[in-house]
Amino acid sequence: MTELIDGNVHAANVRARTKVRAEAFAASHGRKPRLDVVIVGNHPASRAYVSTKTKMAHETAIDGRLIELPETVGKDALLAEIARLNADPAVDGILVQLPLPDHLDGQMMIDAIDPAKDVDGFHPMNVGKLFTAAKIDPEQMLIPCTPLGSLMMLVDTLGKGALSGRNAVVVGRSNIVGKPMAQLLLANDCTVTIAHSRTRDLPAVCRQADILVAAVGRPEMVKGDWIKPGAVVIDVGINRVATADGKSRIVGDVATAEAMGIASYITPVPGGVGKMTVACLLHNTVVAAEARARG
Repeated sequence: MTELIDGNVHAANVRARTKVRAEAFAASHGRKPRLDVVIVGNHPASRAYVSTKTKMAHETAIDGRLIELPETVGKDALLAEIARLNADPAVDGILVQLPLPDHLDGQMMIDAIDPAKDVDGFHPMNVGKLFTAAKIDPEQMLIPCTPLGSLMMLVDTLGKGALSGRNAVVVGRSNIVGKPMAQLLLANDCTVTIAHSRTRDLPAVCRQADILVAAVGRPEMVKGDWIKPGAVVIDVGINRVATADGKSRIVGDVATAEAMGIASYITPVPGGVGKMTVACLLHNTVVAAEARARG
């Protein structure tokens, strides 16, 4: 029987722990940890997402602020806004909501953020620390939120130390999810394979996985017969597909209905990894605030 890994429950636990730390920080320093989220333009999905981030920040005793810039904002103006936030001692975390309009270079904006305030964990300096650290400590490092949330769910579900020695396959090689996810699994003593859409005989590679992470961005690409019986499946995909009634629904990268009865555990979509992404953003904000306070 397959059990669902409920992202709502895991995210609530992370937020509860983060709130305790945020309140302790405020008591010690006379202010709340602060997260500033920059959004450019009026993309409905992005706007809804950043509204959720700032709302949950306030619920977690974090001062969440939204900075709205017009779609037409230029490169220099956006860089100046990031520089202003970098220089503001009251700001602990900076997030520039991606994707940006086509005339703006997302990586340039990420590179401009102070690494100590990069709560997305995307700055090259933080990426470098993730790949070179002798020990990866989420309480001290700014780690990309989706991989971190996925790891937290795995550890909470299987038990601390239970990842050691397991074969893990990550389908997807993005800098945002695939590569950092593989590094986190490696740091927890898994034997890791990074696969992708061009991997030869991808189904056979997936069938070797005790832990299968699907982060390729293709709706229901991973079929039930790709999954090793008893494997733990983390479905990172969020894909909108059309339905027969002309509407749409959200599905993951895994054909969940086919996986039921084969996998031991699986994250649902929606209601799985996505919930943890926001919770880990708030976690990172407090980690950043604490590190900056220590000097």
